[in-house]
Amino acid sequence: MQLNNEHHLEASRAKVWEALNDLETLKASIPGCEQMERIDERTLRAVVKSRVGPVSARFTGTVAFSDIEPMCGYTITFKGEGGMAGFASGNARVDLSDDGDGTLLRYESKAQVGGKLAQIGSRLIDSVASKTASEFFQRFAAVVSQDQAKAD
Repeated sequence: MQLNNEHHLEASRAKVWEALNDLETLKASIPGCEQMERIDERTLRAVVKSRVGPVSARFTGTVAFSDIEPMCGYTITFKGEGGMAGFASGNARVDLSDDGDGTLLRYESKAQVGGKLAQIGSRLIDSVASKTASEFFQRFAAVVSQDQAKAD
């Protein structure tokens, strides 16, 4: 499965970069995120509850950051286990650029699923992944805009 999109955020690139690296902002932005903790400087551990069609699971996994270009972007590699539901893994490239008074955030991601999730069908999985990404960016934009307004 592949997802590619871009979002204009009403905040400076510095503010968006800071938020992309802030544990609490990420936790608040990820739909179903129940727990997030830093393992080391470049790795997080997360617990996320998700539902895909008839399959509901609590995924426990890691998120690792690499190819870090401060203020410009990074690559995220993720792996999550959902018990009987299966697993999800993949990576995403996130890039930032100036966009008028705000910031343009672009991402390209690839993911694989296995177990019961793989049996559900790619169209449903793609739909849920797209909806989840959209919800993440709505929440993320709200937090970043709020933080920007406080800074002004």
